[in-house]
Amino acid sequence: LPTPPAEDGSADLQYVLGVADHIGKLLAENPDWGYKVLVDKSTVPVGTARRVIDAVEKHGLKAGEHFDVVSNPEFLREGVAVDDFMKPERVVIGTDSERAGDIMTRLYEPFVRSGNPIILMDEESAEMTKYAANSLLATKITFMNEIANLCDLVGADVDKVRRGIGTDSRIGPKFLYAGIGFGGSCFPKDVQALHRTAREKGYDFKILQSVLEVNDEQKTVLIPRVVEALGEDLSGKRIAVWGLAFKPHTDDVREAPSHEVIRALAARGADVVAFDPEAVETTQDAFERQPLEGPGSLSYAASAYEAADGADALIVATEWPEFRRPDLERVRDNMRQPIVFDGRNVFDSKHMAGLGFTYSSIGRPSFSAEA
Repeated sequence: LPTPPAEDGSADLQYVLGVADHIGKLLAENPDWGYKVLVDKSTVPVGTARRVIDAVEKHGLKAGEHFDVVSNPEFLREGVAVDDFMKPERVVIGTDSERAGDIMTRLYEPFVRSGNPIILMDEESAEMTKYAANSLLATKITFMNEIANLCDLVGADVDKVRRGIGTDSRIGPKFLYAGIGFGGSCFPKDVQALHRTAREKGYDFKILQSVLEVNDEQKTVLIPRVVEALGEDLSGKRIAVWGLAFKPHTDDVREAPSHEVIRALAARGADVVAFDPEAVETTQDAFERQPLEGPGSLSYAASAYEAADGADALIVATEWPEFRRPDLERVRDNMRQPIVFDGRNVFDSKHMAGLGFTYSSIGRPSFSAEA
């Protein structure tokens, strides 16, 4: 069930609690159904299991006798969700009921035959585990983006820094890639919700506030570079954007950094031509709901090459595999100006300069086209 962020950043539980109320009514009307386990799979704030229990018990049922509620957060990545479901790294089961815990353990045992753990805990800890995991991953991404921004100022290379720290077993190599920020349906929403929960309890979760602020700024970190190269007024400039989804292998554009880039370019008068293998329709829907502001425009190309044809600059906003090894000479020859702003560090800097591109990426030295 959806748990969208409310205006104050908290998770909207109307759908979860509405279904809980409906299930309570059904169980009360059908006592012959017997004992049931209700499983919360949606990402929900700490304390939701208790609210679900209350919603069911108001129909005259008793937790532990007629039903139990289990918090069973999912850890599915968009693009590989089926594989994650069939081969989970770990299964978290939150319940104080031994009966419900046994049922859930038997349910999941066939999926963890390779030895990955089934972890039993209380409901509140299970609910917190999901938010803590996503918030920590978002923090790692944001920290590396901050390191990349500093690398730009001191002349360091964030890719080398990433390799240097990623081999430390205490840190690990994952989620250390610099870029133009994170998006999607989970990280932004979950960080906001956990931050809101902390505020409600009177705790100032300073790190999470910084993560949210830095990520918002990071989405448009390339815009000053575009302005420096092409001018503050981008009227009459054609700018190609490769990638619209917030990550590869999905059409999800919720909180996508590419959309913030497009809005900033259009506000300065640019004619943006975008391409994405999967996310054109979802992008069209998003901009129909919230149209562009400013004199610029947005159109869509049938291919990456078509988007780059005649462009004054190219921005790589999503690291789709097909963007990693295009025919760069074809791209260069068909651009009006061979200028590339790589928001995902998919290309080798020196190679791009050697091909004649003026190339700028995140946290790595920039190179001007060779004469």
